[in-house]
Amino acid sequence: MAGSQTLSLGLDEPARDAASVTLGPGAVLLTAFVREEAAALLAAINAICRHSPLRHMETPGGWRMSVAMSNCGEAGWVSDRSGYRYDSIDPDTGTTWPLMPPRFTTLAGCAAAAAGYTGFFPDACLINRYEPGAHMSLHQDRDERDKSAPIVSVSLGLPATFLWGGHKRAERPVRVPLLHGDVVVWGGVDRLRFHGVQALAAGTHPLTGAVRYNLTFRKAR
Repeated sequence: MAGSQTLSLGLDEPARDAASVTLGPGAVLLTAFVREEAAALLAAINAICRHSPLRHMETPGGWRMSVAMSNCGEAGWVSDRSGYRYDSIDPDTGTTWPLMPPRFTTLAGCAAAAAGYTGFFPDACLINRYEPGAHMSLHQDRDERDKSAPIVSVSLGLPATFLWGGHKRAERPVRVPLLHGDVVVWGGVDRLRFHGVQALAAGTHPLTGAVRYNLTFRKAR
């Protein structure tokens, strides 16, 4: 993105080890935090998506999102012409979203605690699949009722560039390299920071092939 700058982690990017990198007063990058259990997480994603398949949602303005999405948990994030919201029913299947696997809730709680947020218990997990060229524009996560809880975001598969912005959309974002197994946690004074994902570059990962998966855990209700 023009006008942004890239964060230098001071680590060997292709195979960096577990570390904690501060992104802000309330934000932390936990490198390689879930790398060892990635295969099990991907198996759980596949099981969830057999029940509630990934789909390209429509924005209120009528645009097709480039990222394919699904959900699990008590509530799922949905977007259509009527707006952005959380709903307990998957509009594509007419049934409740799949239950959140215990492995997911444990992961989210451990990552949040490692970033200084104890007692985090998410009720929603957004599953995003990025293919080459897919991106997420700068936005704030404002649809959750409980904004005192942090956001926990997990990266699996192809590397991506996370855009970490400020509290105003016009503020220049920092480009943060994310690799397979990395987790970003933000909350507190950083909870409503603008953030996004730069268009995914083409590539191949041994576990995910030509795509990147992102799990985003939230306390929605």
